[in-house]
Amino acid sequence: MGKARPSVIDLAFANRHLLPLVKSWEASLPSTGSDHIPITITLAAPSLNQKAPCPRWADTNWEALDPILKGFRVPEAPSCPTPPKLDEWMSESLNRLVAHLTDHTPVSRPSHHSKPWWSADLTILRREYHKAARTARKNDTPHMQDIAGTSKTGYFKAINAAKNKHWSSFLLAATPQSLWTPKRFAYGSAQPHFPSLPGAETPLQMNNVLLEHFFPPQEPFSPLPRLRPHKSAAPLTTDEIAAALSKCSLTSAPGPDGIPYSTRKQVNKINPSILLQILAPLVLLGYHLASLKSSNGVVLDKPGNLPTNPPLPSG
Repeated sequence: MGKARPSVIDLAFANRHLLPLVKSWEASLPSTGSDHIPITITLAAPSLNQKAPCPRWADTNWEALDPILKGFRVPEAPSCPTPPKLDEWMSESLNRLVAHLTDHTPVSRPSHHSKPWWSADLTILRREYHKAARTARKNDTPHMQDIAGTSKTGYFKAINAAKNKHWSSFLLAATPQSLWTPKRFAYGSAQPHFPSLPGAETPLQMNNVLLEHFFPPQEPFSPLPRLRPHKSAAPLTTDEIAAALSKCSLTSAPGPDGIPYSTRKQVNKINPSILLQILAPLVLLGYHLASLKSSNGVVLDKPGNLPTNPPLPSG
């Protein structure tokens, strides 16, 4: 930048870190009457790949949900059931149930600036520290400087103590199955490497290729005009549902609906008739809903493979 005329660009600098953010540049401003040309540069905001908000199911307010779930009633199943009518009935029933659950479940907003070790006490200390620092700048006296320094020291010591306490509790809660997580936090994760297949170079493309190979799309069956009950089907009971849920792991990844088994078990514990009223017609009619046929396919990197040996996909 010229010292005599700061509005005129004498030199333009760029580096390899800034270059990907340069969206465009142009010299369309009016002439300044000198041999210098003003240049307008447009920078693109960096993509942070921020995750979408998701419910914190572990913090669901079950105390407030208890009377709501006990009074929840599933709509009557269609009297003349057809596959489209059953799909619509199931979607309506589940949407009503999920709406109650999400209304009483806090939502996490993941951010690159999130601090899991932060607490309300640190918020108070930060407020007092900034207040003391502003006062010391306005009243530059030894006494106010000492107060600001003490406040700053206490604030940053509290931050370090909170970080150490959170890390210690995180390590104590680790299980043999989750030991790789603290190792990844401490030493970083290796660059993921995947085998190459024709037409698949990224993990997402690998996922689609494997799903299409092992589960090829089939010709849609002609829908039945009407579903009829199976006379030999035994009535579904709440004990059967509870026994099936007891075999489901709490650490299993949720399906496309995003509801974990822990939440399903708690709903069934509060009001067992909800899942019974939803599943009983399907068992009686022998119908598998279209919404229950969707799944999440994930390509997992098998640990222990050397970087020179691409791992085999597993799921």
